[in-house]
Amino acid sequence: MKRILIFFLVLILSYFGFGQNSAVSSKQLSKQEIDSIFTDSLRNKLQIEYSIYRIYQYNDKIGKHFIVMTENSKECEELEKCLNSIKAFCYEFKNGNYNLEWNLNDFILPEGNEVSEEYSISFWTKYFHLNDYDSDGIIDPILVYGTFGMNGPDDGRIKFIVYHNGLKRVIRHQNGTLDYERKTQVDRKFYSLPFSIQNRVKELMVSITKNDHGIFPYGWEKAMLNKELKFDEN
Repeated sequence: MKRILIFFLVLILSYFGFGQNSAVSSKQLSKQEIDSIFTDSLRNKLQIEYSIYRIYQYNDKIGKHFIVMTENSKECEELEKCLNSIKAFCYEFKNGNYNLEWNLNDFILPEGNEVSEEYSISFWTKYFHLNDYDSDGIIDPILVYGTFGMNGPDDGRIKFIVYHNGLKRVIRHQNGTLDYERKTQVDRKFYSLPFSIQNRVKELMVSITKNDHGIFPYGWEKAMLNKELKFDEN
């Protein structure tokens, strides 16, 4: 009798677990879908000023959401395409209304700054995937974007933005062609995230290193394991 009860318990847990996963989905909207949904009228209403780069739709147990990534171009000779600022918005679509959940706004450093001369900033969607990393039925957006300096991404900046339970956590990294120029700063609250989300960010950092899009200070894995907030190679 006990074995039968255990068997049915496993079946029930499997059923509800499958139902939770199947309720979470995401996709990138096509240009036709963007033009159809985010019309000029809606863009004006939502005060979306920059050009739309990409829009992602996702569904979780909270409801339907849209992440709108936008960019602002500038003239330049250094790159084929230069952007001086980016903005992103996340809307929950409910009862025909788009309710802003969060937004971000960033830009290249001003000319003559002490760090590096930056020409462009962009979303690194190669590292963007919408998943429910902690299996609570809610998508955990992790955005990655970076800047380009005189040596491309080698002396630009990289930022990781994690949204979880309505709160934002950020990891900021300054790349550099020389060892002592590389510095990483981690929000204290990042270490309060579920380990599955922390590990996903670390996986992204490893991928960025392998793809030569950035170099993090030597021993960064150990530094993050020890919950350090700042680490470099000085």
